[in-house]
Amino acid sequence: MKNTVLIFAMSLLIACTCNDKQTKNQDQNSFSFVFMTDIHLQPEQNATEGFLQAIDTINKLSPDFVLTGGDNIMDALGQTFGRSDSLYNLYDSITAKLKMPVHNTLGNHEVFGLYTESGIDESHPDYGKKMYEKRLAERYYSFDYQNWHFIILDAIGFTEDRHYYGHIDSIQIAWLKSELEKIGKDKPIAISTHIPFLSIGAQVFENPTQGMNRGSIVTNSNDIIKIIEPYNVKLVLQGHLHFLEDIYYNGTHYITGGAVSSKWWQGKRNGLEEGFLLITIDGEEFKWEYIDYGWVVENQKVAA
Repeated sequence: MKNTVLIFAMSLLIACTCNDKQTKNQDQNSFSFVFMTDIHLQPEQNATEGFLQAIDTINKLSPDFVLTGGDNIMDALGQTFGRSDSLYNLYDSITAKLKMPVHNTLGNHEVFGLYTESGIDESHPDYGKKMYEKRLAERYYSFDYQNWHFIILDAIGFTEDRHYYGHIDSIQIAWLKSELEKIGKDKPIAISTHIPFLSIGAQVFENPTQGMNRGSIVTNSNDIIKIIEPYNVKLVLQGHLHFLEDIYYNGTHYITGGAVSSKWWQGKRNGLEEGFLLITIDGEEFKWEYIDYGWVVENQKVAA
């Protein structure tokens, strides 16, 4: 009888141990993160108060990390060094209130002094993307979280007359190919790009036959899509258009994530409230939700 009890007890212990291990593996492959794009932080338009409300909502949701989609600050393109520096300082101070890590993506509005009206010479040590790289992050990089791999790209090209357009440069393309080869074809991947690879934005905003202009889409996106298609790229997160869409193409979701600022802190844009994406991962599957964090333009008391 004692032997029977001992065997049963050992079986129970083994069963509990296996179940604990299975639960632990499930937990390791389940997580959530926020994708927030087009914040356009500035001291005007009560944008600071609005962003603080978004951060308060994010902290209550308690995701594992935050990934931004670019245009984190209102503008450095045509501004002085002092104005641009102050916006980066403001962004640093406000995002410090997030209770989880933040991974940034470069947007066109983070580019310092590109427009000639800024009065900034190309020889300035912080010109172009250098200020962003000094203050926030590398312009392209990657990181792992649990069983997923995240790739952040710089989708901002410069024209000879100092304007931006959507483009992934040859240095990044070579890096991306190498990165994907190292990862292999099994690991699930998410990519962040400020300017979209795919969008129907112009068809919605303009007319059904309208194409995207070179400032609104990555002009060599077909090349990038061909590179990523053989791999397990589940998700491409996009910004720039202040528009919410989910395009499913050849096994990948191309999601343009709305905007924290919606209509640049002046209310809804095409009916879309200020918000961000909450993305929940379970193994290789994911689901997303657009979170309206409750900012009401009527309560902003914006000066006329």
